[in-house]
Amino acid sequence: METPAAGPSFRDATDADVEALVALIQSAYRGDSSRAGWTTEADILDGRRTDPESVLEVIKSPDSRMLSVEQDGRIVACCQLEHRGDHAYFGMFAVGPDLQGAGLGKKVMAEAERLVRETWNVTEMHMTVISVRDDLIAWYERRGYRRTGQMSPFPYGDERYGVPQRDDLQFELLVKKLG
Repeated sequence: METPAAGPSFRDATDADVEALVALIQSAYRGDSSRAGWTTEADILDGRRTDPESVLEVIKSPDSRMLSVEQDGRIVACCQLEHRGDHAYFGMFAVGPDLQGAGLGKKVMAEAERLVRETWNVTEMHMTVISVRDDLIAWYERRGYRRTGQMSPFPYGDERYGVPQRDDLQFELLVKKLG
C-alpha cells in the first residue's frame, strides 16, 4: 500500500528561501514554463515578475510576511501579506504551474485570510490585479473578492515589473471583507 503524499505545510519564508521563491513566482507568471498553468502573464508581460531584493524586502519588513507553502520537500506556493492599518494587502501570490487547478490556491488564500485576521485583526484583504486578467479576476470573485473599479497605473518603463506587450495595462483594486 502506498503512503499518501503529505499535504501542504505553511510557514514564514526565510532568507534561505529567496532563490526558490523568485524561481517559483517567475515560473507561475512569465516565460514558457508559465504556460503549463492558467495564471500565465506571458502574453501581456515579458521579463521578470520579481527579483531577490523585492522578495527579501517582504521577508525582512516588520509589517509583512512571505507565506511559504511546502509539499514533498519543495516550495510549491507563496504569497505576500502586508499589514496596512485596517486591512492587509495580498500579493506575490504564486502556485507552481504543475499544481495549478488542483485546489492548492484556494487553500493558500484561506490560510492567508485566517492569518491576517488572527495576527493583525484586520477586517479586509486588498489586492491589485492587472485589469485585463479577466480569468484571474473571476477566480478571485469566486472566492469573495469584489472589483472596486479603482484603478492605478501600470509602471511602464520600470522593468522590475516586467516588459509590457501592450499599452492598456493598469491595476484594479479587489477587496474582500473578512468575517
